[in-house]
Amino acid sequence: MIEDDETIADAVADRLRSEGFVVEVCGDGPTGVDRVVTTGPDLVVLDLGLPGMDGLEVCRRVQRERPVPVLMLTARDDEADELLGLAVGADDYLTKPFSMRVLAARVHALLRRAAGERTAGVDAASGPGRLSIDADRRRVFVDGAEAHLTVTEFELLATLARRPGVVRTRQQLLAEVWGYHGGATRTIDSHVRALRRKIGEDLIRTVHGVGYALAERAP
Repeated sequence: MIEDDETIADAVADRLRSEGFVVEVCGDGPTGVDRVVTTGPDLVVLDLGLPGMDGLEVCRRVQRERPVPVLMLTARDDEADELLGLAVGADDYLTKPFSMRVLAARVHALLRRAAGERTAGVDAASGPGRLSIDADRRRVFVDGAEAHLTVTEFELLATLARRPGVVRTRQQLLAEVWGYHGGATRTIDSHVRALRRKIGEDLIRTVHGVGYALAERAP
């Protein structure tokens, strides 16, 4: 966990340790990057506002060194912050104040996604024409070039790819990808925008007022 507020850091660390996790806490950006590189954690809980280096730059550097699931924390409920976080490789987003129960649930869900528990039913090499999804190796190619996706972006794309052309509602996607039942759906739209930037605007279709579907064949 990379968080400069000791009260929050201690509370989160205590809760995650009670869930059975080994937790290391860093209080600034540069130290956090160094520790992620040297220890290779399974997941990073990352504050957006940090001394020495902000959370966006930390996330960018961490993902460049070794892709790892990142849960980003912010003091502002600002969609621009969320989009920036997703753009540099964050997988999920929580606004302070948050409940420890919700944070623990997000951590568990993100680790399940990282383990690939939700990719069952996707062929080893599937996708509409110019899009290829290798579920076994968790790699995605568009027109032969690899698209480097975060854990959550891959799970979202794999979920849509199970039934190309079939519309998934935002609530269905929250349940299938994030493991949430009910709750805000803004994060779905943010992740779809981030995913489209990497695989192309035309491969995921928006059904206004309903949800999203993967194109059935290459445009």
